[in-house]
Amino acid sequence: MLDCRTMSEEPVILTEGAALIEIAPPAFDVDIAIAYATADNFTGKPVYGRPGCYLHEEAAKLLARAIALAADIGLRLKIFDAYRPTEAQWVLWNHTPDPDFLADPRRGSPHSRGVAVDLTLIDRSGRELDMGTGFDAFTPLSHHANRDIGADAARNRHLLLGIMTAAGWDFYRNEWWHYQMFESRRFPLVSDKALAQPMMPSA
Repeated sequence: MLDCRTMSEEPVILTEGAALIEIAPPAFDVDIAIAYATADNFTGKPVYGRPGCYLHEEAAKLLARAIALAADIGLRLKIFDAYRPTEAQWVLWNHTPDPDFLADPRRGSPHSRGVAVDLTLIDRSGRELDMGTGFDAFTPLSHHANRDIGADAARNRHLLLGIMTAAGWDFYRNEWWHYQMFESRRFPLVSDKALAQPMMPSA
């Protein structure tokens, strides 16, 4: 079991069969911008009631590696989403049931297991590097192998891919921003009800 005191002053959020770690400074030198806690996402309205950012303890270790690799070249990570309650996955799917960009909640998303993260690279001033599209752009231009984006964007995507894969993450071919742990389905799905402090809005 990871000693969370080495990563965060916040306590572990205990769930059934999982331990989620809060991803937040100063333990994690990242910029947090949880898109689904705002109206700035493809649904046009907030999905979360609060901007929680959590990862399974094993995924948190890999994120710490990625943070260190990015820092070595003067860059930081900006996180758009991490753990996503199973209830939220249904909200997204019911709005846009597109299997090319969203996991069918009946199978379960790696996000809902706490082992996936959506992110980009930023420079030390906080400026996002050009990736050719924005986060959650449901278009072929978002595919990793798309060659219709500019050279700078392609270079930045390759840079992010190199950092994340070197840190031990797998990638999803259709979304340049999405990374997940290998064999993600070995981790249990986690409901919002299992959280000590729920993320979904109250009814």
